[in-house]
Amino acid sequence: MAMRIIIIADYAVATGGAQRVAVESARALAEVGVHVTFLHAIPGTDPALDHPLIDKQCLNLPDVWQRSAVSGAINGVWSMQAGRRMAAALAPFEGEKDVILHLHQWTRAFSPSIFSVLRASRLPLAITAHDYFLACPNGVLFRFDQMAPCRLAPMSLACIRTNCDTRSYPHKLVRVARQAATSSQWEDWRVAVFHIADGARQRLAPLLPAHWRNYRVDNPISVSRAAPVEIAKDAAFAMVGRLTEDKGALVAAEAAARAGAKVLFIGEGPARDAILRIMPDAEITGWVSPQEVQKLLRTRIRAVLAPSLWEETGPLTVLEAAAIGLPAIVSSRCGASERVNSGTGRIAAPDPLAFSDAMRVFMDDGQARAMGRAAYDQFWANPPDGAAHAKALLRAYAAMLG
Repeated sequence: MAMRIIIIADYAVATGGAQRVAVESARALAEVGVHVTFLHAIPGTDPALDHPLIDKQCLNLPDVWQRSAVSGAINGVWSMQAGRRMAAALAPFEGEKDVILHLHQWTRAFSPSIFSVLRASRLPLAITAHDYFLACPNGVLFRFDQMAPCRLAPMSLACIRTNCDTRSYPHKLVRVARQAATSSQWEDWRVAVFHIADGARQRLAPLLPAHWRNYRVDNPISVSRAAPVEIAKDAAFAMVGRLTEDKGALVAAEAAARAGAKVLFIGEGPARDAILRIMPDAEITGWVSPQEVQKLLRTRIRAVLAPSLWEETGPLTVLEAAAIGLPAIVSSRCGASERVNSGTGRIAAPDPLAFSDAMRVFMDDGQARAMGRAAYDQFWANPPDGAAHAKALLRAYAAMLG
């Protein structure tokens, strides 16, 4: 039997980072001849999944945030419906050789109930760690009450007592219950974890069972090669994605105000009003298509900003910018900082002073263009494209089966 990978994710639409990686990973595997079954909870599929070697199966489950408060809490901790439907979907594959389960997301619809089903299938399991949900109740090892990385031991009494949630302490307690339901199933189960950055691996691996196997597998970057951008004299800086305080949106705004620089915020989020209070003339596009993002980056931007306050495993935008010849200023807490050096950008502490100093360097057109070209050359010398991603996955899968 040829190898089959069963990719499992709440969503099958390439919107957020984790969803995009799940979809692009499936496509990359199919392109090299691997059979893929894509099991997703929530209806809707991305056109990239239209491939003869990809079978799509939706389990038709609602997002827990679309349920009532009580129903959402119960099903977020343990969805009986998700467990039953997952068991039915996996029944034809139970015990098969050369079939591997690859989990990307489970917190928005599947819930921890699927882990008992995945284990019962007797199929090898790999999990891509897009975040820290394997160990941390809020998934990001971050204290939203202090807007700082969390140094408490996950699920310790001190952790449980701390109101670190983005919403409320009752939400935190639901997340604690979900984490307990998840972690209770790890004993004597050998799982492979795929990490997308060395820093993320160093933070997460010690929090996981010692017998689990850890691998580095970079995310795929799906950008077609073209000539590098020509950075214009009036080009602005850009921050791309959800505009939240923990993502550093206010750091970007305050740094730009200090440096007297223009910033284009490509995205939307709850920090919009605070951004406009800091920079009344700031331009915020709202959500736009990936094609429009690329157009804006190619025509209006001199460098991208990734000022995240939490120890983010990505973001993808740093590499996507490098692929078209844009340099980046990246938070020292971001996993993407591993792909930036003094010739291709700047790594800075996620505070307005450090970022404003770095932005002043890129306000020099010559510096911005030189670093952008260096970032472009570095990216394309060894591009982390779909083919490279598929090769890394197959190498890790082989190690799991060996």
